[in-house]
Amino acid sequence: MTIGDVLGLLRPEFPDITISKIRFLESEGLVEPQRSPSGYRKFGDADVERLRFVLTAQRDHYMPLRVIRQHLEARDRGENVPPLGSGHPAGPAAPRRPRTLVAADTTAEDPAVRLTRRQLVDGAGIDDALLTRLEEYGLVRRTGAHYEGDALSIARAAAALGEFGFEVRHLRAVKAAADRQAGLIEQMVAPQLRRRSQGAHEQAAETAREIAALSVRLHAALVDAGIRESLDR
Repeated sequence: MTIGDVLGLLRPEFPDITISKIRFLESEGLVEPQRSPSGYRKFGDADVERLRFVLTAQRDHYMPLRVIRQHLEARDRGENVPPLGSGHPAGPAAPRRPRTLVAADTTAEDPAVRLTRRQLVDGAGIDDALLTRLEEYGLVRRTGAHYEGDALSIARAAAALGEFGFEVRHLRAVKAAADRQAGLIEQMVAPQLRRRSQGAHEQAAETAREIAALSVRLHAALVDAGIRESLDR
């Protein structure tokens, strides 16, 4: 099956699915379709079921990609994986404090989501002081009385980096690099935005998302290469 065929199979159950979303999940290693000699993706039934598993876990159980990947890896190893929503496949469950139910892996893929301050704090597992610092350094911004969905991913990543000794001030360089990259992407899709044809804005948005996913992959590869070089010295 082509990626378009897969989109047609999944869209009745997941209306928000897009080609960019499928490519993003592939870039995250959650599905690995074969490639034809000319480089085109070739999906099988197992790939479609794997995508359906990921999308269901996100939509119905609010599972982050990290946990979904753990489920898939355990299943690939032939382990007895518990049903979705019943717990993580590896290790005992960590103590959890009461929290407001929010979309646990909200990203820019779902910009319509809005979170209150309490929902953001509870959903990211951070304290109010950390959120205040993230706002002070411009990593998270509030729109009116709410935060957009990507604030949750940013807050969670900042909290995880904090466990390795990173302070919010250290993340200013990351924010500056992200702003430069966003500006470059905006320049690349500007010609599409200027078109007056129907659907031009949606096409530009999809192109921007695809470029962003590729940019993230490139950034990760360059960081890995740089770390390897420094460790080999």
